[in-house]
Amino acid sequence: MTVAVKSGLHQVWVNLSLLIISLVSLVAAASFGAADLSFVDVLSVLEHKAFGSGVSEGAGIAERIIIELRFPRILLAFTAGAGLSMAGSVLQTVTRNPLADPYLFGISSGASFGAVVVLTLFSSSGLFERYEWLSLPLGAFIGAGLSVLMVLSLCGRTMSSQIERMLLSGVAISFMFGALTSLLLYFSSPQAAASVLFWSLGSFAKAGWDTLLLPFAVVSFSTVIILLFKRQIMAMRAGDETAHTLGVNVARLRLQMLLLCSFITAILVANCGGIGFVGLMIPHTVRMLFPGYFPLLTTALFGGLFMIWIDVLARTLLSHQELPIGIITAVIGSVFFLAILGRKK
Repeated sequence: MTVAVKSGLHQVWVNLSLLIISLVSLVAAASFGAADLSFVDVLSVLEHKAFGSGVSEGAGIAERIIIELRFPRILLAFTAGAGLSMAGSVLQTVTRNPLADPYLFGISSGASFGAVVVLTLFSSSGLFERYEWLSLPLGAFIGAGLSVLMVLSLCGRTMSSQIERMLLSGVAISFMFGALTSLLLYFSSPQAAASVLFWSLGSFAKAGWDTLLLPFAVVSFSTVIILLFKRQIMAMRAGDETAHTLGVNVARLRLQMLLLCSFITAILVANCGGIGFVGLMIPHTVRMLFPGYFPLLTTALFGGLFMIWIDVLARTLLSHQELPIGIITAVIGSVFFLAILGRKK
């Protein structure tokens, strides 16, 4: 058996193991929360829902808590973790910048600004209430796309040789959009500012079956697109000239992947708020565990699993109070970021 076949089988077993762990985590995470439910209670509700058996006294309330409240939230957390992790991995590859991620690249801040513009300036209009499912993601995508275009314009045509400049441009644009977002919140009503502030820090509290469809469809579709271009993306790891000799249109592929990552980030920001550093931490962690590989599916599964348990931590760390997701990921991510800088030094 060749080395390539062995490595391929190894990745299949790794992905299968992560998928099984994710399914177990989905059930286990549903038992955490304000209401005291055990792992067996969750299994009983799922058995009753699937087969019409296993129901017990008080299962109606438990079923409503698990099916209507916790499962959509957990699935949205998994989707967000998978999407942000995969976007970070692709950004780091096509820009050849190990510190690139949607948050540090300014994409998340741009998407947050676009969404906040819609929420603060157009939320009172009847058109927004009627098409909220479309207007919020659209505003986020316009903001994210504007951020990418500004980074590209600052780096110029020689973007591949200006890795440091690209990162600094992303950080500067992130601060700029953050300041504009704060300015909008300052002039908005106190009620709107309070709700938008919590949303901008990242939360899965508003998750529901109706709001889960769009982010799940976008992340799934984007995963298929990225896997179709996996060979071309992997070729860019060796440098632009090497990829060009292999027949890759480097400039076009880089722009396509940047816009696709912006689209993923915008949809997730519109539904979950700003969640930083996930796209930085997870790809690096996976590469450290599997050096020499480019396991996109492994990265996505690992990111989704990570976000499920970060959400559990946010719901249970303080009694009768929920921490914003973005605060926890920022604390973990900043330490991770400093560790990477220390290793590079």
